[in-house]
Amino acid sequence: MRIGVSSYSFASSISAGRLDLPGAVDAAADLGAAHLEIAAAELVDDPALVETVRSRAEARSLPLASYVVGADLRGDDVEEQIERLTAHLGVAEALGIPRIRHDVLPWAWREESPEEFEAALERIVPAAREVCDRAAAKGITTTVENHGMGINDPERLIRLISLVDRPTFRATLDVGNFLCDAADPVLSVRRLLPFAEVVHLKDFRIREQSPGPGWLGTLGDRAILGTVVGWGDLPLSTIVRDVVASGFAGPVSIEFEGPEDDQFAVGEGLRQARALVEGVAA
Repeated sequence: MRIGVSSYSFASSISAGRLDLPGAVDAAADLGAAHLEIAAAELVDDPALVETVRSRAEARSLPLASYVVGADLRGDDVEEQIERLTAHLGVAEALGIPRIRHDVLPWAWREESPEEFEAALERIVPAAREVCDRAAAKGITTTVENHGMGINDPERLIRLISLVDRPTFRATLDVGNFLCDAADPVLSVRRLLPFAEVVHLKDFRIREQSPGPGWLGTLGDRAILGTVVGWGDLPLSTIVRDVVASGFAGPVSIEFEGPEDDQFAVGEGLRQARALVEGVAA
């Protein structure tokens, strides 16, 4: 199993000015990541930075496995969204990245009725198909993640994949995000694994009530807080065992989003993840 890291994991250091994106490439390589996933929407406006990241990754022999960007394909500006995603496809192509994960809804959006969700889906499907076809022409697979409050349920994501109906439209499976939708993470991972192109490995502390600021309320009226992989309450040993048993051969990326020091958290998370995989093989 190839265990790498998302550049999103270094968000605290980047926002504080302790790292830039090329520095995140170095940090990931220094910590022993097998690859780096790029989550940096600003690249689309900075060709010089794109080349710097590409050359730095090449110099560090660090594969760039996936590219992550937001999008909202349900609104009146859907054509603009498609063109913006097409520009991001150009960035992914320039970086030599074979996969791009794009959202289809804003993170916090949740329908007020079943009819509202169906109406959103009617707009999302042809737009996602158009982006997928443009990506396929460049040899790039597109994915949508179980992410946010509207498309987190595995059945919704599987339905979207079925409706888009393209072999290069698949899922980025985040093992922890199912908690936002009050879904069982073990059962949800098992359900979505056959459709997965990328796996995000993360961990959360889980409480029945919020202990204070920084905790996220879920649709199941619980509270979660990101933490180092292996330090939280997700049943990661079971989840990793299921991923290994499925024969999944794509990239597995640590995605850290907790309050701990991010460079420490990534290094420790990589160590914990490797130990989990080794435990399956033992």
